[in-house]
Amino acid sequence: MTDLTDLRTFVAVATSGSFTAVAKRLSVSPATVGRRISALEALYATKLIERTTRSHRLTEMGQAFLEKAIAVVEAADELEDMSRAEGAALTGRVRVSGPTTLGIKRLGALVVAFSEAQPGVSVELSLSDRHVDLVREGFDFAVRIGELKSASLVARRVGTYRFVCCASPDYIARHGAPETPDALAAARCVLNLNLVPRNRWPFVGADGKPFSVEASGTVEIDNGEAQRAAALAGGGIIYAPRDLVADDLASGALLPVLPDWETLSLPIQIVYPSRRFVSRRVRALADALAVGLRER
Repeated sequence: MTDLTDLRTFVAVATSGSFTAVAKRLSVSPATVGRRISALEALYATKLIERTTRSHRLTEMGQAFLEKAIAVVEAADELEDMSRAEGAALTGRVRVSGPTTLGIKRLGALVVAFSEAQPGVSVELSLSDRHVDLVREGFDFAVRIGELKSASLVARRVGTYRFVCCASPDYIARHGAPETPDALAAARCVLNLNLVPRNRWPFVGADGKPFSVEASGTVEIDNGEAQRAAALAGGGIIYAPRDLVADDLASGALLPVLPDWETLSLPIQIVYPSRRFVSRRVRALADALAVGLRER
């Protein structure tokens, strides 16, 4: 009889492409992962994965086996979920990916609140501005900023991510504040490498139409906290997420620049792999984050 743990391990390896990554995710040794795969191959008397010292790939039988294995694992998960009473305590692990600034400023606190309400659920929150491969890297869902680009994912909009132009009082005292977006071409700006292109800053005109202007600057940074630090030090004008600088704007450490001009806003979305079944614990965490991230 097939061991469900072996089957889960095979699916994880087949979708991630890495024995080592799966071992780390499952908190076992790479040798244990290998033994589980070997046990399946011995049980079915077929080679599922061709392994070399440097890489591995699914065999033709392994490809066919993977499709059925995913269906079995998801069916087992669904049966386990159905067998629990609706009001029963949630248990298990949820892996979530999120963007760095939003994660630091908001997601971390929301996850802690959820953990206190659901102590039986273990949550792993991984923060990166890279769009992870949810299936390959074993995440249950991701919180992402911007429009959905992949048709293989399912998205749920939960909020809006807003940007703001700002600078320190010292910078404004020394250089003045631009009166129109076009004046940014002659200003000293700290360019945000996470914007594409980095030297074109988007605004919305009085007619509601979006446009972008050239921003001039010799400092380019790909990290939000470093951009904030540069602005606080008087290094120039930044175009940054409002979440990142909200406290500084409230205290006066940073001042709004071009406050009468509407800046970029992007959707915050919870994104799932396009699988049919989502467990109760995953739904519960996603719902908690959705409530915390809704418009405010």
